[in-house]
Amino acid sequence: MPAPLLEQLIDALRVLPGVGQKTAQRMAYHLLEREREGGQKLSQVLAEAIERIGHCTQCRDFSETELCATCSNSSRERGQLCVVESPADRLAIENATGYRGVYFVLQGRLSPLDGIGPRELGLEMLERRLQEAEVVEVIIATSATVEGEATAHYLAQLARARQVRPSRLAQGLPLGGELEFVDRGTLSHAFGSRSEVRD
Repeated sequence: MPAPLLEQLIDALRVLPGVGQKTAQRMAYHLLEREREGGQKLSQVLAEAIERIGHCTQCRDFSETELCATCSNSSRERGQLCVVESPADRLAIENATGYRGVYFVLQGRLSPLDGIGPRELGLEMLERRLQEAEVVEVIIATSATVEGEATAHYLAQLARARQVRPSRLAQGLPLGGELEFVDRGTLSHAFGSRSEVRD
């Protein structure tokens, strides 16, 4: 016999990051007591987003079309390619800096213990982009975590092997910090002060 709908709703809400049993329960009660119309809209938009939002075929960011708005924008500087871990990191850089280049979104970081290797991050796609004559600088914008640093090292080697200059965001970002949670001023300063990655 299936669980009651209220229990199913609470359990479904727990899929969100940082949402435990109590928070999911509060959300479910709020939707049912005060926001049924909002809940209907949420369910419709969520179903449509899951159905229609995929990944850009060039940068792997979220997109409803084959190419995202950034990749299809002819005024972007194609010689600079900023590699980020997530769409949230791309958005943070876009909002906090004057960067006018293009991006590559890894959708994660190297973590052999979790089974995340170069293939899962689409690095063969990145290699193909680096082989194109357009890219002259790869800006490595991974988080300052152990996995982020390992990913940055791997990306720097990949760029050098293709005669592309790698650079890394300047430190000033907190060690162990996630880019999407860094304040705009710190991120803007770190981005503007990036330096070349050396062996």
